[in-house]
Amino acid sequence: MHAINDYSSAIQLRSDRWSALREATAGLTRGPKPKQEAALRKTVEELFKSLAVIEPYWAFPGMAAFDHMRRQFEHGSFDDLAFAVGRVTRALTTGAYRRRHIPLERDSVDHEEHDDEAMLPPEARALAKPYFEVLIVDNVNEHQERWLRSNVTRMRRPEDPFVYEALVVPSLEDALVAVLFNHNIQAIVVRPGLVLKSRMDQEIVARFITRAGGQEEIDNMLPENYGPELCRLVAKVRPELDAYLVTERSVEEIAGLDLGICRRVFYNQEDFMELHLNILRGVQARNKTPFFTALVNYSKQPTGVFHAMPISRGKSISRSHWIQDMGAFYGPNIFLAETSATSGGLDSLLEPHGPIKEAQELAARAFGSKQTFFATNGTSTCNKIVVQALVRPGDIVLVDRDCHKSHHYGMVLAGAQVSYLDSYPLNEYSMYGAVPLREIKHRLLELKAQGKLDRVRMLLLTNCTFDGLVYNVERVMEECLAIKPDLIFLWDEAWFAFARFNPTYRQRTAMSAAGTLKEKFRSDTHERLYEAQQSMLEGCDDEKLLDTRLIAPPNARVRAYSTQSTHKTLTSLRQGSMIHVFDQDFKGEVEQAFHEAYMTHTSTSPNYQIIASLDVGRRQVELEGFEFVQRQIEAAMSMRRAIMTHPLLSKYFKVLTAGDMIPDHHRQSGITSYYDAQQGWTDMWDSWEQDDFVLDATRVTLAVGGTGWDGDTFKTDILMDKYGIQINKTSRNTVLFMTNIGTTRSSVAYLIEVLVEIAKSLDERLDDASRMERLSFDRRVKGLMEELPPLPDFSRFHDAFRQCDVTGEGDIRSAFFLAYDEEKCDYLDINGSLGAALNAGEEVVSASFIIPYPPGFPILVPGQVVSKEILAFMLALDVSEIHGYRPDLGLRVFTQEALQALVDSRPVMQKLAQVAE
Repeated sequence: MHAINDYSSAIQLRSDRWSALREATAGLTRGPKPKQEAALRKTVEELFKSLAVIEPYWAFPGMAAFDHMRRQFEHGSFDDLAFAVGRVTRALTTGAYRRRHIPLERDSVDHEEHDDEAMLPPEARALAKPYFEVLIVDNVNEHQERWLRSNVTRMRRPEDPFVYEALVVPSLEDALVAVLFNHNIQAIVVRPGLVLKSRMDQEIVARFITRAGGQEEIDNMLPENYGPELCRLVAKVRPELDAYLVTERSVEEIAGLDLGICRRVFYNQEDFMELHLNILRGVQARNKTPFFTALVNYSKQPTGVFHAMPISRGKSISRSHWIQDMGAFYGPNIFLAETSATSGGLDSLLEPHGPIKEAQELAARAFGSKQTFFATNGTSTCNKIVVQALVRPGDIVLVDRDCHKSHHYGMVLAGAQVSYLDSYPLNEYSMYGAVPLREIKHRLLELKAQGKLDRVRMLLLTNCTFDGLVYNVERVMEECLAIKPDLIFLWDEAWFAFARFNPTYRQRTAMSAAGTLKEKFRSDTHERLYEAQQSMLEGCDDEKLLDTRLIAPPNARVRAYSTQSTHKTLTSLRQGSMIHVFDQDFKGEVEQAFHEAYMTHTSTSPNYQIIASLDVGRRQVELEGFEFVQRQIEAAMSMRRAIMTHPLLSKYFKVLTAGDMIPDHHRQSGITSYYDAQQGWTDMWDSWEQDDFVLDATRVTLAVGGTGWDGDTFKTDILMDKYGIQINKTSRNTVLFMTNIGTTRSSVAYLIEVLVEIAKSLDERLDDASRMERLSFDRRVKGLMEELPPLPDFSRFHDAFRQCDVTGEGDIRSAFFLAYDEEKCDYLDINGSLGAALNAGEEVVSASFIIPYPPGFPILVPGQVVSKEILAFMLALDVSEIHGYRPDLGLRVFTQEALQALVDSRPVMQKLAQVAE
């Protein structure tokens, strides 16, 4: 049997155990030979033993049925056992137990045995009542447990919108394991009889307790606080759940306690109907989709259309003789739901007062923000909205130089003085990592020394990066606030919307970290630590500050924004995005400016279908995001293990680990890989809690240089054209496979089959290759894996645009609009005249953004000096798509005369500015 470390998730472990048990019990029914039977008996025994520590945390099939199957095995009733195990395994695989009772006796009649949920039409699945489980925490005997479960079951009514089953566990520790194991749990009832310690396998218990605060915190609890403390601890790991506390304590005693996710307290009573109604009401609050529901209802109304949308109600299509195929393809509902925002009947995205406003408030609750705003034209627009709302002309903004291009354009629009920060390079894979905290602190201290800290407005970073690198968000914000207590943070989480719904990932999201810091700054403990550190650091130099983990002052303002591409990682139509706000000064300082920026960039004709999909996507992740994200991580982990342990694949491919992508000194946990062939899976929690940077496990970066193909060729000519596998990120010698909440184990299996087929074909080709062909292949591999040009840092802004020689921030807006004057621009050929100009000592300055794909971010921005390193990198890129570069003309640059005129005019302009001040 494999140890628990051979599995990355409880879902996969349980599923594989039941599948293995089905095979083994079926084998016992075939009359095996004595030796085979002995081996099968031992296998079944071990599988039952391993499942015995998992099944108490699930309502189906339930411990009564599980124990009955064990007795069938002990009594040699193999036919009955195989039948029961087969029914359970099939029900777990298809989800049939969510819709109906699953009889496990051979003489039972079940006409729906072949009713797979996945095979049902969407209409039938939509009509079924959703199923969930309620966790009851109480230390009761078998008779009392049956009484509890029967009382809960007795409360069901035909008119109830949902169906649920009760699951009973005795202890606080068991409850924490259950909510981290069992994705079906939507509500918790905490009764006064619960105890602290679990009687289950302590290896499993210990693995999950750390996520809720740690064993020491739990061991120090007082017995009278077990119930309230459990509510608080569950809120840390699964804040979307509802808790109900049954207590014998007085109102006065309970009132001052932190009850976390507790929705209601019941005092010393057994009113099961009231509890039942509250459970249904709590789940309904998350199931509610105000805008989607309003849109569905609107589509059913008879309407006379006299506004400027011929497609509304589908009239222009149904009356057509030539575009009926469009109506047939999309179906009628999408057109019945089309209307004008100004025609009434539904809410307005620009001035929401009805269902859109309510939908945004529900999204704020789900994602832990103070305000959430929907966007229907992507996160690029969200980024520009936030920047325009917060940044004034002349403000200094610290920007991750390899962030998405929308941020650079946002700086142009806002008139910011841009101070670019360099990420650490990964030269061997032609990609950048992320910006070290020391680099950020160093820049802030430089600006402070120059007397410019008051002009620093914002820090803008990408979390997580395209390649999956995630910041220690809480630490970055706190240490930066220690230097500038009113600094605003914009975290581009375009690829990280799913992270909120996993306990390990959640702690590194902007909204979670902001909430944690706000509470932390309020505490007396934090104030004492801050004062002690201030005494210790008094009179110290910058080097000491860079080496110290700084503590922010208690009066620091938490001002965090995150932009998320909901459509990239959650369920939403394309271009559906959200802006999440956790800004303590939003109401007083930002709200009006934000509204104006939102109006500037948002269409007056937003797509209602996108808004509805954002509403439904929020509902989904509040109710099943925990399950879906867990399965997403599981799929990526399975992919990792399959590639890393396959002897043929390892000849040509390499899965990049955290050790490959994050330098040692940024990995305080010492964890280098999530999987090791000898040790199995490493628990990610330690690294996600401690390290400066972590690697998002849902992204698998595969080095493909060993195949002799560069990343772009491997993506297009091999994966896409030959096998229909789609990806959208490559580097010179890598391709990135991103799993999402829709990724299945079958998809992973297909990818592995394709990679094995590619590796086999390479083996055959090389076996038949001539000496010269083999030499050519080896040279290509060496060129892709060893002879890579170093990634260039940001050079500097030219003196015509640079505001300070020390801190280096530049006026990107002036450079951008200066390029509109054709007479002040020229073109230089990167294969000839550009190199000659650099060799002659000229300062060549880019007049445009140059964005090659890959890597997909600007390697030059307007006003930036072109260095020899940047030219060498451009020449080595060998990519077909470079935005901003014209192969027929060359690189667009400013003329020397235009630059000199600007340099000469700077003293005059500075003098005028001083007079104006």
